[in-house]
Amino acid sequence: MSSLLPKQSILVVDDVPENIDLLSETLVDDYRVRVTTSGEKALQIVYSDEPPDLILLDIMMPGLSGLEICRRLKANPDRRHIPIIFVTAMSTIADEERGLAIGAVDYITKPISPPIVKARVRTHLALYDQARELERMVRQRTAELLTTRQQIIRRLGRAAEFKDNETGNHVLRMSHYVRLIAEAHGLGQETTDIIASTALMHDIGKIGIPDAILLKPGPLDAEEWQVMRQHPLMGAKIIGKHDSELLETARVIALNHHERWNGSGYPRGLKGTDIPLEGRIVAIADVFDALVSVRPYKPAYPLDEALRILKHENGRHFDPQLLQAFHKALPDILHIRDIYADENGALTDLEFRLQEIYEHREIPEGHPGGLIHPKRDN
Repeated sequence: MSSLLPKQSILVVDDVPENIDLLSETLVDDYRVRVTTSGEKALQIVYSDEPPDLILLDIMMPGLSGLEICRRLKANPDRRHIPIIFVTAMSTIADEERGLAIGAVDYITKPISPPIVKARVRTHLALYDQARELERMVRQRTAELLTTRQQIIRRLGRAAEFKDNETGNHVLRMSHYVRLIAEAHGLGQETTDIIASTALMHDIGKIGIPDAILLKPGPLDAEEWQVMRQHPLMGAKIIGKHDSELLETARVIALNHHERWNGSGYPRGLKGTDIPLEGRIVAIADVFDALVSVRPYKPAYPLDEALRILKHENGRHFDPQLLQAFHKALPDILHIRDIYADENGALTDLEFRLQEIYEHREIPEGHPGGLIHPKRDN
């Protein structure tokens, strides 16, 4: 059994009850009609959780005029797309030009002709429906493209990490650490999402480092360090410059995650806030994970020792404010560390279980809570 689609909603705004009655009678058989004689009440209806699909608006009203109502709605990003048709006795060409100039889609003069009102309403609702459907399709396609880019970034990041990490879980831990630090620092959701997604490619330049250097079980000599320190530049070149904010952020992170707050880092020796914020956040997450993880050249440090090293590097390697954010996020960071532990194997699909992971906000049993100690790089 087929169900009928709900009727579209029309808001009629006019300070003369007789005009409201006539417009309501004209439209009530085909639409849900809401009415008001007040401009203030009209705005309340439009800003409610159930805004109208179209507005029939008188211009000359006490209090807020129709022109002022139209200006306010067209200045509101959430409501500016609702079509407004002026229904008024102001019938000069200048009046029509002014009404259309501030955003109305049409202009009907009084006394109204019911057939004309029906035809105009039907036409503009159809156009509005087409515009909304097109916008929905664009949003859907944009989201699909963003998801595809994010997946490519994830896979490339993991591919780079497999060169010097048996499971590649380092990049997954890093992504979550970065998200938690960014959130604790007060960054917005969109910015946080971009930085967390692109942090996965921070070491993509290691693809260009010979295995003999990358996997060397002991300290690197001066010549080998010169080669190793090229990987940020290699990473930036691999990613390249893009108009896409996602890929450009990935390039910035790859290039800057080994810079140090005091200017002693590489490859460019940037100092303080000259280092892009994304690089400063990733630096803390990268070093912490390197300290508490097994690497070819070192065992995993105990948590207390890792935190002591971080504290030592406060204001030297790391931005002090971002280190405070790291401290604030530590309980959740430790939870992520346990989920993505290398001994758990390559958790290829676990990175998609974000809701389950971030619903956990208690300190895992046996882990220290509260603030901790700050920094140093590997």
